[in-house]
Amino acid sequence: MREESEGAMGSRPAGKPGPGLLTVLLGAVGAGPLLLYGLSATSERIIGDLGIDEAQFGLLATVCFACAAFGNATLGRLADRHSDLSLMTVVFVLSTAALLLAAVPAGYWLLLVAVGMSGFAQSFPNGVTNRILLQRVPARRRIGWVGVKQSGVQVSQLTASLIFPLLALGMGWRGAALVTTLLPLVLLVLTWRSLRSVPLLPEAQSRPAEPTSSAQNGGSRARRYPAMVWALAAFGLLNGIGVQATNVYMPLFAVRELDFSLVLGGVTAAVSGVVGVMARVGWARVMARGASGPLVLLTLGILAFAGAASFYGAWATGWSPLLWTAVALHGVSALGVSVVVMSALMRVIPSESMASASAVVTAGMFAGFAAGPVAMGAIISSPGGFQLGWVAVGAVYLLCMGLAAVLIRRSRRSE
Repeated sequence: MREESEGAMGSRPAGKPGPGLLTVLLGAVGAGPLLLYGLSATSERIIGDLGIDEAQFGLLATVCFACAAFGNATLGRLADRHSDLSLMTVVFVLSTAALLLAAVPAGYWLLLVAVGMSGFAQSFPNGVTNRILLQRVPARRRIGWVGVKQSGVQVSQLTASLIFPLLALGMGWRGAALVTTLLPLVLLVLTWRSLRSVPLLPEAQSRPAEPTSSAQNGGSRARRYPAMVWALAAFGLLNGIGVQATNVYMPLFAVRELDFSLVLGGVTAAVSGVVGVMARVGWARVMARGASGPLVLLTLGILAFAGAASFYGAWATGWSPLLWTAVALHGVSALGVSVVVMSALMRVIPSESMASASAVVTAGMFAGFAAGPVAMGAIISSPGGFQLGWVAVGAVYLLCMGLAAVLIRRSRRSE
């Protein structure tokens, strides 16, 4: 029953999945983080304007991702029972509302509410976009599309990191937030056009509905997820700590420790986003060729650790080329984890359970996203500063490498 309203398109001609639908998927993944990345890119100005310290600024990201983790953990099964169109509409409306709230000059506490709303906007995108891929896109194109749509986060990072600092110079960071509301609104219009014109695949239309007894027995069904689902959630949690500890404070590190300008500090995040987009597309192609998920995750963990070491080196030497090396390594490794995790998930979960299974894994990621910024903020506010912060990030990536090694060993035993 969930897809009847979308499958019955009346006289509207059925279209094939193409650039319009792919743009919608990418936009859904990237709309929620727009506000947080914009705030991160203008962090030095926001800290000064609001009279807050680094730990309070980190709390913005923590609230955002805690709401996202809570939303994924509690609303995933609800998403299994609602249409793609309604879920995508919620994503873009919440993203727009968050940006509008941030534009209101009412102080730090309203900004916390705004980032919390943007977090809830990230409750559904992975699950619903994965389901759209399974039900509307031919199998031969799916993994490649996963790489593109998971790049939505990095496209969001690139867009916000460039737009916010430039607009902030003329109209302040609140004005930048107001102008940016146009992006999710445009994507909402495109969503309605795309989803109403691209039908379900024949096999998705003919798949029988899930038995009511299974739907009602939510707790036992959750326990029947393959072990890989929980392992991917654990890896996402660890990697998420390092990812957002870096993303949120990278521009501030560049401005404070290497004397970059506000705009050039935002460019560090933008460059990382560009590299992240290319990395996610590239790692998706690797996964599409049948690569082992745990082995790819180990590779990413090693590269991410090298990135943390380069950030530490940039702090120790003040040498900007080391910072740009770190930015590139961060983009190619830690920012590439999501596409590998989602590709591995699509190998073991059917479409009718994809929204809720994706929510489990995504909740793990967002729990890490929530922990990383507040922990990093507390560390760099302490006497240890950024020196200790980058050591902590490196330690997290060592744990990622250890978990990936365990998964590799278990997968080899099962062969």
